[in-house]
Amino acid sequence: MKQLRGLYAITDEKLIAENIFTSTVEQALLGGARIIQYRDKSTNVKKRLSQASALKTICDQHNAILIINDDIELALEVDADGVHIGINDTALADARTKIGEKKIIGVSCYNKFELAEQAVAEGANYIAFGSFFSSQIKPNAAQATPDLLMKAKHQFDIPICAIGGITSENANVLIESGADMLAIISDIYASDNVLAASQRIKQLFED
Repeated sequence: MKQLRGLYAITDEKLIAENIFTSTVEQALLGGARIIQYRDKSTNVKKRLSQASALKTICDQHNAILIINDDIELALEVDADGVHIGINDTALADARTKIGEKKIIGVSCYNKFELAEQAVAEGANYIAFGSFFSSQIKPNAAQATPDLLMKAKHQFDIPICAIGGITSENANVLIESGADMLAIISDIYASDNVLAASQRIKQLFED
């Protein structure tokens, strides 16, 4: 299994124009993104399949991980590396049965340590906490603290992802507190220079 560490760039259909979707995500990969999550809440099945397939191709070219948000069937269809599920999505046990033992399953735990305990016990490959900072994508998200990352890092031996309003300016405290991955949307894809924005986050993991 590829290493779950570094910049985890999550796509957003409102921030990435459809006609430059693949090239924009490739800029994030060129800048150092190690994991791409395809997150598209539309019901356009044809577009979703086309975009996910394109992401699979470029992720393979850059030796990066492709995760599909809450769509196991799509993940299987494009042979993605795994799926990410939340509290209202497919149960982890059901997701594992459908997607198989070799694929990655990530689980959103928000600001709830007990959800992380449950996810780890049920065989999640990574857990995600957040939101750590105010986020335009999810302005009403539950707020998590760096202490939660430290507690999780001490107790669990699977990778931990931090999400929510993260930028190159506020990210260091999360890495220092135990985040193995930083899941970022706006600071990457709302930037005028996606490659440079990605490089700034990548550098934090190398300092």
